[in-house]
Amino acid sequence: MKFSNKYILSPLFAFCIMGIGYAQPLKKQKIFTHADTVRGYYGMERNWWDVLKYDLQVSFNLSDSSISGYNSIQFKQIGLTKSGILQIDLKAPLIIDSILYHSSKQRPVACTYSKDGDAYLVHIPAAAATLSLKNTQKEYLTVYYHGKPRIAVRPPWDGGLIMKKDKNKNPWVTIACQGLGASVWYPCKDHQSDEPDSAEMHIRIPDSLFCVGNGQFRGKTLYPDGTASYDWAVINPINNYCIIPYIGKYVHFNEIYQGEKGPLNMDYWVLEYNLEKAKSQFKDASRMMKAFEYWFGPYPFYEDGYKLVDAPHLGMEHQSATAYGNGYQNGYHGSDLSATGWGLKWDFIIVHESGHEWFANNITTKDIADMWVHEGFTNYSETLFTDYWYGKEAGNAYVQGTRKLIQNDIPIIGPYNVNQEGSGDMYYKGGNLLHIIRQIVNDDEKFRKILRGLNKIYYHKTVTSQEVEQYISKESKIDFSKFFDQYLRTTDIPVLEYKINGYSFSYRYTNCIKGFKMPLKINFKTVQWIKPSSEWQTLSVYPEGNISFSVDSNFYLKTKKVD
Repeated sequence: MKFSNKYILSPLFAFCIMGIGYAQPLKKQKIFTHADTVRGYYGMERNWWDVLKYDLQVSFNLSDSSISGYNSIQFKQIGLTKSGILQIDLKAPLIIDSILYHSSKQRPVACTYSKDGDAYLVHIPAAAATLSLKNTQKEYLTVYYHGKPRIAVRPPWDGGLIMKKDKNKNPWVTIACQGLGASVWYPCKDHQSDEPDSAEMHIRIPDSLFCVGNGQFRGKTLYPDGTASYDWAVINPINNYCIIPYIGKYVHFNEIYQGEKGPLNMDYWVLEYNLEKAKSQFKDASRMMKAFEYWFGPYPFYEDGYKLVDAPHLGMEHQSATAYGNGYQNGYHGSDLSATGWGLKWDFIIVHESGHEWFANNITTKDIADMWVHEGFTNYSETLFTDYWYGKEAGNAYVQGTRKLIQNDIPIIGPYNVNQEGSGDMYYKGGNLLHIIRQIVNDDEKFRKILRGLNKIYYHKTVTSQEVEQYISKESKIDFSKFFDQYLRTTDIPVLEYKINGYSFSYRYTNCIKGFKMPLKINFKTVQWIKPSSEWQTLSVYPEGNISFSVDSNFYLKTKKVD
């Protein structure tokens, strides 16, 4: 189906959407500081202990944007430590008041600590620091804190506390902090490589409002001063940045989805005046679930349920409680990122942010330098959703249409150990490189098994890009190592040079790394596959001669005819 030119993006809109999902102000730095290393390195103050649970007890003072409370961090020792020091992160202007340590064998004792920027180096009592690895006791660090969190200026791209009013002038409050870090609002081990195995939130606010959180609602406690504590809990591992409260005048409706693992609670929390719109627009949620369970396997958090929550910003993949702010319209704020028309058939935020439940929340990268695993696969989930509901040609058109948004400014994979992501091309270039892999595998059922296999093998785990790359090569029985190096670690797009001379057709790759040999589907006499390298190869055109040539449009590369 063809669409009119009215779907072509304006230059201004194209510029604005380049940052879709850049949840934080992580500038493209060239020189990194000591603070960057403290934030991003998984060093000796982090690697000897493993977080088991966060239990947050936090009061929100909506009149002055201040918060206070504590995080009780349950952990276990997984390595030996000579210093007995562990790192807790909390971003200024928030302040730690005190820290208590205790275990099943030791009464609570106060810890001393020193400050290194936004990191607090906590000195665990000597007796605890020398515990044997054979010891399995649970240990606890309770961190008391207060202050006014950083306010987000342009959420979700600029992270922090979001203080808004809804149309009826009621408070509407939440947080977005991917990349920037959860330590912008609570003390934690702020590194993606260590997720708590479970978490609880007990958020105290005025009882005229409601607080929605991750996982299942455990109830509320009323206090004489007109406040109430709203209690939520997740029983699955969760990213630090996904633990988020939503505070507002919320109402609720739900449905039960019969999924691959049985009945799934799908709950929708919206502002009162959005209820009827939500009942119509959120029908895309069950369509999303059906498509993604087909391609990726079961929804990874059945026990915690699935939620869409009205948010005062565009959206974010908060595990089991996806932030929704797309204005109850299809596309991305009513526009089609692919400029093909297919992107107006569904709600971008419902599809994209929910896709992160599989890639970002189920499978999480240890370092945000590898964040293409989150964003590239989730970008491609948009294509797979379109493919599932509207056919393969529609999906192909959608992913090809997004190529105009690729910048090739810096490599997709960023520098490690400094909390720095790579290029925003992790979205559109990431989606297109997965589309190429699908073409090369040339078997949709096999490709689907790879996607489902990733979500099964790395279920609730943290990974590196290398692990994902190697898994795809292993399961496809195709060596994609040079392919990944080319598209993830350089900004160079391969060029297929070709020449037709009489009855011969010659071709080779240029602008590529050494050893790059991507198989290529071409239209030449008939549809066929070739295996170009950096060396010239020749096909015979005899006896026809003057045969037209083109590369299959599902491959993202350039072509150049030479004499």
